[in-house]
Amino acid sequence: MEITVEISYYPLMELYQKPVDNFIRELSENKNITMESGIMSSVVTGLYEEVMNLLQQKLKPFMEKYPSVFCLKISNSCACKNP
Repeated sequence: MEITVEISYYPLMELYQKPVDNFIRELSENKNITMESGIMSSVVTGLYEEVMNLLQQKLKPFMEKYPSVFCLKISNSCACKNP
């Protein structure tokens, strides 16, 4: 099953841009997902297992390193495709 996850990441620190950029870069390195970054959120699309495993691997290190808020919306009915 293909899913789409909209992710907003808010590091709770004054210099928040570097952790956000690093998080986006790390997610986009996975060639088995599609990722679109926007001003307020990023959208990740791929197979359920692949996306969920990726999130499980990538969220924890950022949460351990920075005080963080992640907002996630997960859908199996609004997949985004790159043109």
